[in-house]
Amino acid sequence: MNRKSIVSAVCVAAFILTGFVGSATAADNKAAKGAVPASPLTDAGQKLEAQYAEQLKALRTEIEAALPKVSEGKIASLKEACAALKTAEEQAKAAGEAAGKSAQAKSAIGIWTKLSIPDAKRQIAEAQAQLKTATADDDRAALQKKLAAQENRLAKVNALLKAAEEEIAKSKDVQKELDQAKLAAQTALAQAKTNELNAAKAILAEIEPLLASDKKDAKLIKAAVLASATPRGLAEFAQHGKEQAALVEKLLADNALMKQMLIAGGAEAGKYGRAMEIYTAIQQASPKAKEGLFQGLALGVSLEHAVPVKQGNPQASTNAPAIVDPVKRYLHYEKACLNGELDPAFKDLTAWDYRNVVNGDEPDHILAWGREMLRNYRPDHILNSDYGWRYSGAVRTDVPYGSQNVKNDRPTLQNYQNIILNGGVCGRRAFFGRFILRCFGIPTVARPQTGHAALAHWTPEGWVINLGAGWGSGRVAGGSDTDFLLMTQARKVAAAYMEVLRAQWIARALGEQDTVSGKASSMGWWTTLALYKTKVIVAEAKPAQLAALGQELGEANESAETKARAVEKAAITEADKRVIIGDDGVITIPAAACVGVQPMKSFLGGLQAFCGGAFTCNLEVTRPGKYRVTARVVTVHDEGRLQLTANNAKDAVAMVIPYTCGQWEQTKPAEVMLVQGKNVLSFSKPEKGFTFKEFTLTPVK
Repeated sequence: MNRKSIVSAVCVAAFILTGFVGSATAADNKAAKGAVPASPLTDAGQKLEAQYAEQLKALRTEIEAALPKVSEGKIASLKEACAALKTAEEQAKAAGEAAGKSAQAKSAIGIWTKLSIPDAKRQIAEAQAQLKTATADDDRAALQKKLAAQENRLAKVNALLKAAEEEIAKSKDVQKELDQAKLAAQTALAQAKTNELNAAKAILAEIEPLLASDKKDAKLIKAAVLASATPRGLAEFAQHGKEQAALVEKLLADNALMKQMLIAGGAEAGKYGRAMEIYTAIQQASPKAKEGLFQGLALGVSLEHAVPVKQGNPQASTNAPAIVDPVKRYLHYEKACLNGELDPAFKDLTAWDYRNVVNGDEPDHILAWGREMLRNYRPDHILNSDYGWRYSGAVRTDVPYGSQNVKNDRPTLQNYQNIILNGGVCGRRAFFGRFILRCFGIPTVARPQTGHAALAHWTPEGWVINLGAGWGSGRVAGGSDTDFLLMTQARKVAAAYMEVLRAQWIARALGEQDTVSGKASSMGWWTTLALYKTKVIVAEAKPAQLAALGQELGEANESAETKARAVEKAAITEADKRVIIGDDGVITIPAAACVGVQPMKSFLGGLQAFCGGAFTCNLEVTRPGKYRVTARVVTVHDEGRLQLTANNAKDAVAMVIPYTCGQWEQTKPAEVMLVQGKNVLSFSKPEKGFTFKEFTLTPVK
């Protein structure tokens, strides 16, 4: 029910199939995450707790009495199908591992021969060369230690290489049989999954009248909220004063609002009192928050920020609060939406979706910076028609892989500004990808896998992974990423998904745990039924599963050529390329007039260009002489330089491209001599890529 409570997709029914109605006592004795009171209840708080507990008890009694019974034969069939599925999964895993040893060995050989061995040899050669000239004892000791470590590394890798080659040779003769065994095991596994789902469908058919009807919703909803919040948790909030107690009463009397909250995943950690407090404050701050998309946004913020979201690494020069202000976070996104700064799809998202937008640790002004930076620097990522890489493609082009420059992070910059400035390895790159998606209102979640960080994000066609392996290789909010994917796919079938929610509400009302440890024994009967209903919805809907994007980039840089290439190339007209000479002799060379750059549409109007290599500009001059050359540029990397030569002159002049932190700035002038008639300005490959709008040449009088 909670946004992060994603049930495990392994076979889970066997542990509780002996009875249909679960006991509430075990779960009631365990406080939900975040529900442990910070201080003892007052006398008033104890009375409130008793009042809420009595309401929950009465509702639970009514709900239990209304639950249908399922035939023992169907329960036995499901138990049998579950056991068979478990066996098939184990056999398929073993067959897959056996058949894949050769491929894994080949992959490892490729890494060792192309990366590890050459790197070790390079470092050995460097250490040996440095030892020849080192004179200080400490330096020689350090170099000898480095040399020994790299020689040991090389020996180990060579041993692994030899073992891998032997593995390939050994499996060569039997690979066909191993592949056939793998195929047979996969076929058996697919059939076992079908059998399990069919057995579950037979049970679901018997409870369909209950789950498909909204007649019991009022009782189920209130009971679910009371159970998730816990009477103790609600009392702890309400005892703070009449205003807080009134908010709890208002919530418990508003079935429509509670239903919206539950559909959106429920209050974080069951903090419904705090969620109601935030929701009320947002609606007081903005009349727009009472209806339409902004009401859904207000709800998403309230539920997600019921547990405070800590603000991460603010600028050292500010005294920013440690907690993100939820009302200000709502107002930020409302304003950005009204100003047309967010993705066009933002207005069509659900409250559950919005939760995965508004939960970032960045300050609001950094969200605004992120949008402005990308509009200025790489608008092609915003205009990208491919939602799989829209916005997040900036990681590919502008967050360098490697930790060597992280030490240069500036205390005057916020974390995400430092990441695009200095790069990082998998974690920092994934963090920036999620940040830039949130800037533009795209839902995103962390999606780590073993030894690597990646991200997943929303697209109109479904959720997709960036910078990591495919679905099934990672985790989301502590659970399997395939469970998360399953849930998102089922949510798109809104009417059918209500049956999943009702099963979850019953589970909570009966005291089943709101979170899942990943072990079958942690799940109750109705939680299990909710899982099976989810799987049935997805099996019948047959949604497309989007392949992971950028697996090869998770631990590497793209080539310089690819980085410099605009994602969305702009059509160039003759007007775009026209060089303008003013009455005062000032010459303006638009970006589109330059050869060797990547023109793209500009939010300033017209075109701009990204420069990652050498380029030239041709122009006709009627007034020869000396000119000061400046450029309007925007950068996200350190200050760089490029050499400017006019008409193949012997001496080049240096142009400094300043670090602008994503803002447009004018460069300092560089002087060149131009001749009457045709001139060619040649620019060398810059030290750092940059974007420019135009060059301005001003006559020196």
